[in-house]
Amino acid sequence: MLARSVLVGVLLFAAYYLLPLDQPARAGRARAGRIRIRVGDARTILSQVPAGSFDLVIADLFTGARTPAHGTTVEFATDAAAALSPSGIFAANMGDGPPLTHARARVATVRAVFPHACLIAEPAVLRGRRFGNLVLAASRRQLPGAGLGRRTAGDPFPGRLIDGEELDRFAAGARPVTDAGAVPAPAPPLDLFDFRS
Repeated sequence: MLARSVLVGVLLFAAYYLLPLDQPARAGRARAGRIRIRVGDARTILSQVPAGSFDLVIADLFTGARTPAHGTTVEFATDAAAALSPSGIFAANMGDGPPLTHARARVATVRAVFPHACLIAEPAVLRGRRFGNLVLAASRRQLPGAGLGRRTAGDPFPGRLIDGEELDRFAAGARPVTDAGAVPAPAPPLDLFDFRS
């Protein structure tokens, strides 16, 4: 549970401080940059909100240690896109391991909806050497890939960002996932969180 809390904290930190959310307040709102968090089934919530309601949608969706199938599809990404403002950002946390089949399919899925995307993870995870978390960010507008990549590399736990042609190569051959063929994300190895020495 501690690892999940830390990850949610890191995602919120990244959303607030690293992503381009310095937009002026919307009409009729006194303040900009306010964060509202909704808890519930993401698919249900996204289908109920008015179009353009959010500047950021973070999909940190887990049932146990796996992302449920209905949160990994083109239909889910389409619901997220509809809920976002034109410059909004969709960020999805996922777990995957060698050979990163799930992550590659998620990239293809999100890119079927959003024209711009990047993927962030520890280098060993991106190379398919071990199971770990990957964060996929996407938008209708260009993402600040270079700046975000520098911040990711300079973190106390350095990560790596891939986008553009490198992301094309990463997802080459992967097909977007639809509701009809969706399966839950892979489960992590049983010993992943075993810290006993």
